[in-house]
Amino acid sequence: MDKFIISGGKPLRGDVAISGSKNASLPIMCSSILADGPCSYTNVPRLQDISTMEKVLSTLGMNVIRTGEDAIDIDPAGIDAFEAPYDLVKSMRASILVLGPLLAKFGRAKVSLPGGCAIGVRPIDMHLKALAKMGAEINLSHGYVMAGVNGRLKGATIVFDNTTVGGTENILMAAALADGVTVIQGAAKEPEVVDLANALNAMGARIQGAGESTVTIEGVKSLHGVNYRIIPDRIEAGTLLVAGAITKGRVTLRGHRTDHMVAVIEKLVEMGVSIQELPDGGLVVDGTGDLQPVQVETVPYPGFPTDMQAQIMALACVAKGVSRITENIFENRFMHVPELVRMGADLQEAGNTVIVQGVSRFQGASVMATDLRASASLVIAALNANGYTEIRRIYHLDRGYEGLDKKLAKLGAQVTREKGGL
Repeated sequence: MDKFIISGGKPLRGDVAISGSKNASLPIMCSSILADGPCSYTNVPRLQDISTMEKVLSTLGMNVIRTGEDAIDIDPAGIDAFEAPYDLVKSMRASILVLGPLLAKFGRAKVSLPGGCAIGVRPIDMHLKALAKMGAEINLSHGYVMAGVNGRLKGATIVFDNTTVGGTENILMAAALADGVTVIQGAAKEPEVVDLANALNAMGARIQGAGESTVTIEGVKSLHGVNYRIIPDRIEAGTLLVAGAITKGRVTLRGHRTDHMVAVIEKLVEMGVSIQELPDGGLVVDGTGDLQPVQVETVPYPGFPTDMQAQIMALACVAKGVSRITENIFENRFMHVPELVRMGADLQEAGNTVIVQGVSRFQGASVMATDLRASASLVIAALNANGYTEIRRIYHLDRGYEGLDKKLAKLGAQVTREKGGL
């Protein structure tokens, strides 16, 4: 397994381009199942999760080809299988997103129960209950979801009592080809959900209200192929803002969407970080000021994202005073805490809150990544640390960040990727 060796203390400086969104690309790739013709997507990042989804779709019989550095063509004409097997799904829970479109287009699906980051229970029961309400017969057998429907799915009113991004996405795709009108109440509002709806509408779907709590989908008989550009990755952008701030550097983001990052930007400014938008659209982070403590609670979009919790915790570790970071979305998402403590952080867990007593600086150490965003927090800490930090198991990082080591090196970080290590 690869590992990073990082020598900290170098201020990051320069411009960095933000890659396309992983969390938007994955469901949009799945939506191509619904099309009657080829689909072409651009701004698709080169990531392990994207490669896994390519394999899942290929297993169904789809022709998936990388046509450029950030471009993928997907032709659904060859679909002749309806199973997403365990050996692929176990590594990425987003594979469950083939369930809705397979049911809607072909009336059957067999999908392994999903895996992915070990950050607590993330049940798919809301997906399954919603599809059942649309007429699907759902059974769980030997670790698989077995689903079928006689004829077409039927429009229904779906009420999500708890916000579910994946559930909203699965029902958006299923409802696009259902008979009648589907109304989702309590829909997720994330930009990635909106991007999926926009892609589906570009294919001929009739979706209104994406980005609001109530979404209406009028089913159509067929969807055509599409050329579509994926939105930029707001979590990568936020991570690089924090990296610039913790190194007391000056970094300019390019190709981002500021409107997708409002909650993160507000918290960084509250901490004393200077963030300015340039007339040409660039977003500049200047971390030369003193860092102030902060209180953060993760909530569904448009609030502070759970996917930025670990990163802002790393930043709070070197702020003056006491910060409080509360995780409301996932249990067991503090696995980075003991690793940050190994690097000199002063952290105390109290239920779903971590109390952070600021220290002057991290200290280099050997640490181990446990999940995708925890990996990013360790990189951020290492960029600040005195001495060398060895970060093992960075395959987690490669699932969600495109060439992060190369981007950081271009900004002046001393980071190398080495083979070996558990």
